[in-house]
Amino acid sequence: MQTTRPTPSKEEIALLPEFGRLGLERITLVDSGPRAVEACAALRDHAAWGFDTESKPTFFKDQVSDGPHIVQLATLQHAWVFQLSDPACRDLVAGLLAEAAHTKAGFGLGDDTKRIVSKLLVEPAGVLELNAVFRQRGYRKDMGVKGAVAVLFNQRFIKSKKAATSNWANPRLSEAQLIYAANDAYAAARVLDALALG
Repeated sequence: MQTTRPTPSKEEIALLPEFGRLGLERITLVDSGPRAVEACAALRDHAAWGFDTESKPTFFKDQVSDGPHIVQLATLQHAWVFQLSDPACRDLVAGLLAEAAHTKAGFGLGDDTKRIVSKLLVEPAGVLELNAVFRQRGYRKDMGVKGAVAVLFNQRFIKSKKAATSNWANPRLSEAQLIYAANDAYAAARVLDALALG
């Protein structure tokens, strides 16, 4: 019988040293066709990517999001943030997500996947829900990126609430938004690598 492993508490995580995040020099904003072509070529050199999306938040009960507004894909060295307002970026990232040859790993991807199907009209292939991997390994609760970073690296992953609830549909993303978005995907890539599933 498999033993249940405890998920670290918020209080325990708060005491850990900070996880080293990607800085702007290792993040590429993809906001045009030519940039998207370059990004896709760079990403295809890697078998697995950290994956996440961001959507403009909704504030009313029946408000429907037209997200995602950005898609983030990351390797162990670099992250790319695709703005979906550009049609060329949208088409090229849709093609990438549909490729089964590349693993796309992240946390809580059910909602992201549904929104991608609705907006980009492709079914993402090769998607790996990292929460499910931790459950198979005996962790009962959803791990999430913060818990996974704490368990695997004994470090604290910092997420800015302000960036999380910011307007991701904005044509000009702030530096804080880029860092937040890129590092969600980067942390997933690092977790995937540490689990030896890449």
